[in-house]
Amino acid sequence: MKAIQLAAPGGLDRLQLVDLPAPAAPGAGEIQVRLHASSLNYHDLAIAAGRSATADGRVPMADGAGVVTAVGEGVTEFAVGDAVVSCFFPLWLSGKQVPSTFATVPGDGIDGFAREQVTMAATAFTHAPKGYTHEEAATLTTAGLTAWRALVVDGRIEAGQTVLVLGTGGVSIFALQLAHAMGAKVIATTSSAAKAERLRALGADTVINYRDQPEWGDAVLQATGSRGADIVVEVGGPGTLPQSIRACAPGGHIALIGVLTGFAGDVPTVELMRKQQTLKGLIVGSREQQQDLVRALDQLPLRPVIDSSYPLEKIADAFAHQISAQHFGKICLSW
Repeated sequence: MKAIQLAAPGGLDRLQLVDLPAPAAPGAGEIQVRLHASSLNYHDLAIAAGRSATADGRVPMADGAGVVTAVGEGVTEFAVGDAVVSCFFPLWLSGKQVPSTFATVPGDGIDGFAREQVTMAATAFTHAPKGYTHEEAATLTTAGLTAWRALVVDGRIEAGQTVLVLGTGGVSIFALQLAHAMGAKVIATTSSAAKAERLRALGADTVINYRDQPEWGDAVLQATGSRGADIVVEVGGPGTLPQSIRACAPGGHIALIGVLTGFAGDVPTVELMRKQQTLKGLIVGSREQQQDLVRALDQLPLRPVIDSSYPLEKIADAFAHQISAQHFGKICLSW
């Protein structure tokens, strides 16, 4: 089968198209999946670019979507022909015992989904939403579930609340769409006038240009009558967290997701404490939470925003496009 492997120590020029043996037939509790799509995330980029070490010859990509081609003994949840999507933490099925490493994450601690076929435990997948393309389904594993957990599981979103999303990456766009579909008001930030129009078209009530207004936390307060946002989807990290704290309402929730601006920095703890805000880190979510997301998407009028799609053998070009930060929504691989 066709696959991509990453040669140590990493780097986009070390992503190699190879021919690997097809996987074994599924055993008890397993399914075989013909993969058709993946989508790019910051975590995948860190692995591919060599910023985060992994084993020599690792098959990259945490997201995978495709069709079940065989089922092993005892599998009743899936049947041949079902459209499925992978789980980021294939061993975290449910509960509060959260994983704290990437040792079991496809594309990092184990081989990922940049290949044509895979045989894994049935619990490493969920059904895809009805009517979704494979590319659309592949956006759910990481970005979609992260946005869902930030808003619904941890943020406990309510209709009429205000949600702040930062930028136009996959998690932020998904959070905008989910929040809008659930009856919340949405404030979004960007540095691009063209992207601002697209954000409004997706349902953003207010768009703030963070280059024109570097103190955008104050701009959020102004837009909300000095109250602030009830939920902040914080994807930037230390470089944006102080403004997110400023922008967040008293008693509000900040979902700390990303490290796009670095790995450490100063935190205005007095303001965080004074406003009695919740600051909670999260890394994607459990299989049960993904099942809840899929059920919701079966009902919501929402389709993921696909920026562009590349064939599997052009994976390095896809990552280069991600590095350029010109994308709006998800970059996908399709084969």
